[in-house]
Amino acid sequence: MINCNPETVSTDYDTSDRLYFEPLTAEDVLEILRVEQSNGQLLGVIVQFGGQTPLKLAQALEDAGIPILGTSPDAIDLAEDRERFSDLVEKLGLKQPQNGIARSRDEAVHVASTIGYPVLIRPSYVLGGRAMEIVDSEAQLDDYIATAVQVSGDSPVLIDQYLRDAIECDVDALCDGDQVVVVGVMQHIEEAGIHSGDSACTIPPYSLPPEVVAEMERQAEALAMALGVRGLMNVQFAVKDGEVYLIEATPPPRRTVPFVAKAIGQPVAKIAARVMAGEKLSSFPPFRRELPYMAVKEAVFPFARFPGVDPVLSPEMKSTGEVMGIDRDFATAFAKSQLGAGTRLPQEGTVFVSVKDTDKPVILPAVRDLLRLGFRVIATGGTAKYLADAGVAVERVNKVAEGRPHIVDRIIDGEVAMIFNTTEGWQSLKDSQSIRASALKAKVPQFTTAAASVASVQAIEALGGAKLEVTSLQAYYGQTS
Repeated sequence: MINCNPETVSTDYDTSDRLYFEPLTAEDVLEILRVEQSNGQLLGVIVQFGGQTPLKLAQALEDAGIPILGTSPDAIDLAEDRERFSDLVEKLGLKQPQNGIARSRDEAVHVASTIGYPVLIRPSYVLGGRAMEIVDSEAQLDDYIATAVQVSGDSPVLIDQYLRDAIECDVDALCDGDQVVVVGVMQHIEEAGIHSGDSACTIPPYSLPPEVVAEMERQAEALAMALGVRGLMNVQFAVKDGEVYLIEATPPPRRTVPFVAKAIGQPVAKIAARVMAGEKLSSFPPFRRELPYMAVKEAVFPFARFPGVDPVLSPEMKSTGEVMGIDRDFATAFAKSQLGAGTRLPQEGTVFVSVKDTDKPVILPAVRDLLRLGFRVIATGGTAKYLADAGVAVERVNKVAEGRPHIVDRIIDGEVAMIFNTTEGWQSLKDSQSIRASALKAKVPQFTTAAASVASVQAIEALGGAKLEVTSLQAYYGQTS
């Protein structure tokens, strides 16, 4: 193993027979490989388990005559190159959100207006959703180009139709060239538009119909064969109104693999490495797909250590880790994931609700449940009116701009036990920032998407009459029904 960061293997230093701490540059890696070759035949190099850095070395290694195990550098580039990949998707007859590439400001304006706002815009070849943003107007597009990216022929931006309120999903699959096996299908709890690294997600999917799951599996298998994948592949989908849209496919595995392996109890990365080295999938036991329990991955955020950072979730990744909750049902598994991530859900008190218009119908049943569970609910003008019109008794509270006493005063005074706050558009985001900042300071649990807010209410109800017990993962793996 070649690694430039000793910390990543400090607890597992005996994973490999030889471990080199050297810079991950083409020159240094090739020098190490020449030393390895002098000791005998070098079967090949795996570049797929280290993120973007080794992938960028793959072509240089191949040019130097070093065999690359697994998916070829050309297939990886095919998946990364927007124009080549779009041609492949069209050939396979799959559905993608409308998209385009812009190499100048004028081109970006033309592409965005052709697709129709809102659009998702990002630089090409970046990690972690860096500088990715949902843009609602030409003025916001101009501001993005002026402040976030340098658009040029060498640095184009990718512009996608933004599927508002779609459900995002991840599919991990293994391919040996002859056979494709789906390892796991995950459903994100937060809607599409939140970076996948920041979204909570479940395996198996907690609310999708079987036919939608089957269609995603079919598309993932078709893509794996068409791309010539050897080893692992991740595919991201968005489901809107029962239609499946392909977002992207990446032959290198993503951060989902450790979660899937823990959830199903099988060594996914180890099997993938052996497939890359030439073994066939038929020689391994089948993957466990029918799970009689629910595993929930939740992201862990560093907001408490960075005062002034807005905790609202966006396409740009902010999380620094993740935890997993597991139980027989979704609500209890979600509750455990929140505990693991450091969020203590209240069992009583006052909940503040202020959500954007499209989230109001989504949040209504959850507010009814809160009142039934004995909570008090307070809300700002628009949300309070919507809830009152629906026959739900809530107390109206002032926004900060409406004068004191306002919602931030209530949070600072310790009167608020939990917050549901979703926003849309720059002005709304700016206006509500003080709410999220004061909640962070007061350590009040807050949810900035409607889906996570609804899940939190289900979790509170599940925790109400239950005593959580410690159970080993192996006990879950042994369950059959």
